[in-house]
Amino acid sequence: MVPHLITAPTGPINELEQRMLESMPAIERWFRLEWMEHTPPFYTSVDLRNAGFKLAPVDTNLYPGGFNNLTQEMMPLAVQAAMAAIEKICPEAKNLLLIPDAHTRNQHYLSNVERLVQIFSLAGLNVRLGTLDETITEPVELPLPDGGHLTLEPLIRTKRRLGLKHFDPCTILLNNDLSAGIPDILTDLHEQYLLPPLHAGWAMRRKSQHFEAYEEVAKKFSKLLGMDPWLINPMYSVCDEVDFQDGTGGECLQTQVDALLGKIRRKYKEYGINEKPFVIVKADNGTCGMGIMTVRDAKELTDLNRRTRTNMSVLKDDQEVNRVIIQEGVPTYERMNNSVAEPVVYMIDRYVVGGFYRVHSDRGIDENLNAPGSSFVPLAFAEYTHMPKLGAKPGASAPNRFYMYGVIGRLAMLAASYELEATDPNAEVYE
Repeated sequence: MVPHLITAPTGPINELEQRMLESMPAIERWFRLEWMEHTPPFYTSVDLRNAGFKLAPVDTNLYPGGFNNLTQEMMPLAVQAAMAAIEKICPEAKNLLLIPDAHTRNQHYLSNVERLVQIFSLAGLNVRLGTLDETITEPVELPLPDGGHLTLEPLIRTKRRLGLKHFDPCTILLNNDLSAGIPDILTDLHEQYLLPPLHAGWAMRRKSQHFEAYEEVAKKFSKLLGMDPWLINPMYSVCDEVDFQDGTGGECLQTQVDALLGKIRRKYKEYGINEKPFVIVKADNGTCGMGIMTVRDAKELTDLNRRTRTNMSVLKDDQEVNRVIIQEGVPTYERMNNSVAEPVVYMIDRYVVGGFYRVHSDRGIDENLNAPGSSFVPLAFAEYTHMPKLGAKPGASAPNRFYMYGVIGRLAMLAASYELEATDPNAEVYE
């Protein structure tokens, strides 16, 4: 199923697409060289927005859920990528301990965990599930929508290692984003690989650090292709010490929003884009689509209603918002069944393994789609013939568009690699 793209056939997106297709050997070589210098995150998902005149990542998740939205046809790619990732980290690995999110009663999320168990089992590992929930002291069976079940077991911590009863894993895979903080049970492990590393969790990670790294990646990549980095990079700024409940930091927020809207207007004028610019204000940490709002004019911030203030104040696990990123809004002109849609690309190690469209019938082209009421439609990565068709006209071949999504998704993944290196508390510092 390929969505109709409401994109002018001669618009810049097709120039960008043409440039990427013509530069494919150079692009793939560039990625190969980058991965010789940098380690990709273990797994990643990237939300993209396709505006027709611009294609950019707007969020990069290092603890992706939603693997259940990948089709069965995508499984061989995912299993191969999982094999490559494990081989690189722990070639003799036999046991994998998977620690899911603490909110494990959500049926869609449990289906995601089930899919991860399938992927890593097929990659040749014994996979068992451990929980950070200290109230669970005996194995618990969680029913699945398909009639099966998952067994969740209490973690057992010895002096230097973490495991389960009669289960000592070489590798521990977190599918819990650590929004609530870093539990002691995960610290100071000996000769066990914890993936992703603790500083990838939202207890320490910041979106602004990621987009700072992405800006660097986008500039390098754009130099390779001889183009304006803005075509693939959303501009942003940051406000510290914001409190939406008592109005603290409101002046900083208004100033930054106004300045960023001005920058976007200038870019729109440069490219002859007849659109009303907007920005997305969101918490600088956290996920699940919480703490996000669309702002089209800085004046809107002077009189936020109580509901908006409350929504912007608290994140998952009741974490308070005190720092926000103001990000250039990238409208989405993709539609599925007359509903607004955006592509989400999934990667394991450095490989694109698939993706889907996030679709929302009640949201506009300038709004966050990661919200209650969204649904998911698999991307045409599902076709095994998803390789780009060289020589095909831009926009005429679906696989070409998906190649482009894969490129931008990998750029965001590479930025996450830069980001994790820069924020690693154990990195050696050379004077």
